[in-house]
Order: sequence, then C-alpha cells, then structure tokens
Amino acid sequence: MAFDYDLFVIGAGSGGVRAARIASSHGARVAVAEEFRVGGTCVIRGCVPKKLLVYGSHFAEDLADAKRFGWHTEGATFDWAILRDNVAAEVDRLEGLYGQTLGNAKVEIIRQRAVVAGPNLVRLADGSEVSAANILIATGAWPSIPDIPGAEYGITSNEVFHLDKLPKRAVIAGAGYIANEFAGIFNELGVEVTLVTRGDKMLRSYDQEIVEKLVGISREKGIDIRFNFQCPAIHKQTDGSLLVESGAGDAVETDLVLFAIGRVPKTIDLGLDEVGVAMDKDGAIIVDDYNRTNIPSIYAVGDVTNRVQLTPVAIREGHAFADTVFGNNPRTIDYGSIPTAVFANPPIAGVGLTEEEARAMLSDVKVYKSDFRAMKNVLADRHERALYKMIVDGATDKVVGLHLIGPDSAEILQAAAVAVKAGLTKQAFDDTVALHPSMAEELVLMK
Repeated sequence: MAFDYDLFVIGAGSGGVRAARIASSHGARVAVAEEFRVGGTCVIRGCVPKKLLVYGSHFAEDLADAKRFGWHTEGATFDWAILRDNVAAEVDRLEGLYGQTLGNAKVEIIRQRAVVAGPNLVRLADGSEVSAANILIATGAWPSIPDIPGAEYGITSNEVFHLDKLPKRAVIAGAGYIANEFAGIFNELGVEVTLVTRGDKMLRSYDQEIVEKLVGISREKGIDIRFNFQCPAIHKQTDGSLLVESGAGDAVETDLVLFAIGRVPKTIDLGLDEVGVAMDKDGAIIVDDYNRTNIPSIYAVGDVTNRVQLTPVAIREGHAFADTVFGNNPRTIDYGSIPTAVFANPPIAGVGLTEEEARAMLSDVKVYKSDFRAMKNVLADRHERALYKMIVDGATDKVVGLHLIGPDSAEILQAAAVAVKAGLTKQAFDDTVALHPSMAEELVLMK
C-alpha cells in the first residue's frame, strides 16, 4: 500500500521535532502536525521562558549585594512588562528557528490539530485525512488542575508567563520543581508568596537533606511554606481577591493562585482509545524499549509516555526512534544517572542515587559533605550557605550520587554528572587537583 508519508508526527515539541528531523535525514517523507506553536512546552511555556524569568528575578539579590562590592544602586526599579515582553520576544525567535530547522530538514509542518483515525491514518482539524506508514505521538503533557470548587480561579504554568501585572500576593500549590521555581521567581520580584502542598515533603525525588536546606533558605527569604495544606476550595471575594481554604479551618487571602501540582500526559481526544492504543491509568501511552505501542505502526516519545518528563530525554527518545525505524540502527535509551535541576533560589541539582535510595539499595554507603558559604556571599554579607553531598558505594568506592544546593549548582553538576555516569571512584575525585578559587572545587576536597 502506498502512504502519503513514511512518518507522521503529532506534536512539534522537543521529541517530535528531533524525531521528524532525523527521520527525514534518513530519507523518510515526514510531516509534523502542531495545533499551537512549534517548539513544545520547553520552548514555548516551560524551561526556556522560566529560566529567563529566573535570571530576571535574581537581579533583585544581585543589586542588593552590589553595595558591598562598591556599586551604588539606589533608585533601581523593576518593570514586569519589560521582562515579560522581552521573554515573549525570545520565545517567538526560538519558535521561528524551530520552524526553520524543520523546513531545512524538508519536514512538512501542518499547523492544525491532528488525531489518530487508524493504525496508518491521521485526521486533521479541517476534516481531511492523510495516511502514514508510521505515526509518532509526541504531544507531551499538560498541567493538572485539582477537582475542587473554585479551581477555575487559578492558573497554571501555561498562563503564568503572560500576566498583565504581578500580583501583590500569590499562593502556589505544589511540591515539585515548577512550584519551587516560581516561588523563588515571584518572591524576588516582590510578590508575597505562600507555597502550599498537601503532603509533608517537597521535591520527593531529590535528596531530602538538600531539599530541607532549600526549604529553610526559602523561608529565610520570606516565602511562607505550608505543609499538609489540603486546599479543599477557593473562593472569590467581592474585592476580586481569592480566599484559599487550608482544610484545617483557616484560609489564605491572595490575589493569584498558581497550580503546579503535576503534569499529565496529553492524550485526551487523540483517537487513541478508538484505535486501541494501550494506555495506563494516568493516560500515558505504554511503549516498549523501542518506543513502540501495542499497535506496530504507532509509536510515542516524550512526556506523553510519562517515563521521564525531561526535555533532553524526549530528544534522545525521538532520535533513537528515528534511527531505529528509519536508520537501520536499533537503539534504546539508558535512563540511568540522568542529571536534573530545580532552578529555585538557590538552585539545587542532583544525579544518581540520593542518600535515602543508596541506603535502601547498598550494604555499605559512605556520605561525604561540604557545607560552605560561597565567596561572593561572604563579601556580600549574605549568610546563605551551600551544601554538596557525595554518595559513595563503600564496597566499590564508586561515586553513585552527587547532590548540590548553592549558586550555579546546575552548571557545576552537568560536568560532574559525567563522572557519575562513567562510574568513577571517590579516589578519582581525590586525585584531581582543585580549581581554586571556585565553588566546584569542593567536589574534589571532600574528606
């Protein structure tokens, strides 16, 4: 049977774009459908604009610290609209580059919604249908919204980048990286922030000693963190403000509620049920090691599979899929020792096993720590301390985990993650001469 395309990709995010481009380079006839904007969550409403807001917010502390370094900064003011619009302009620029990249790769971009109509059939929003030998689902994930009265008064990370003005007060609901990052951003920009979570912990996948230090520093910076906050309802008051119930008989008055309680695979109304694509209880598409669903011609990569919700992982999955199906080079992804970061204030980063995980898995665990104050903070008279942890398998001397909190943690960890991935030993770190003066030298000085 002759098909219109060798590959039809639904979703032009990080995974879909990479898969389309690589498949085309292998000689496949490829089209990608996108109902919103090319670039996906990371570029349009996630990692990229978020990190730019982090940079913008941090100038508040930089300006305050500058006085101790001899700079006169009196009278400095902040204009949200300038930062918001400049970030939006950068997103526009990047979207254009993504589209240009696909065009250069001879991938056809169809700017409308597409759904699966059969094992080899795709239906577009205009009612037309196209056939493809292979279909790749790369629609990503979508913010969760709680099923509570008044949930319609809240916003998610999709809308937060487009606020007309900054609120005076904000309640952020969540315990993950998005919640902690926007708590730091808003707090530095002068918003009175209350960070609430139903549970008794933040950032459960991170080393909890590092997380506890982040919670302590966040509170010192003025963020009101409340655990075991059930949030059974939100009420709109006559003056337009919101009242967020805690479930314990009290409530928090605020001007904005941001839901950051997780993300769910975006599979609703894609036609997957009708075709018989297997999904789990959360709506994630179930795939094998080669990204294939139970329908041989249909594949999925990225957050829509809910394996590891990270942009670099989606990119690797998309690339491996294209090499496997069109490049005669079957490849799978190694999900071990993936470095991650939370761009809170201060940022935290980690790779490998946490101390809790290591003690549950290994018979002999050695933990090395360095608790110090960054040189810049010393002169700035800022008492905020950094903490680096190294988790070592005592039986082999291999470094199985690194976890950091402090300035530039993500930048430092990326290089150090190579050592963990390569299985280097504590002795290898000890044998490396320190680069002085730097924060990163603490990694080779732990005793």
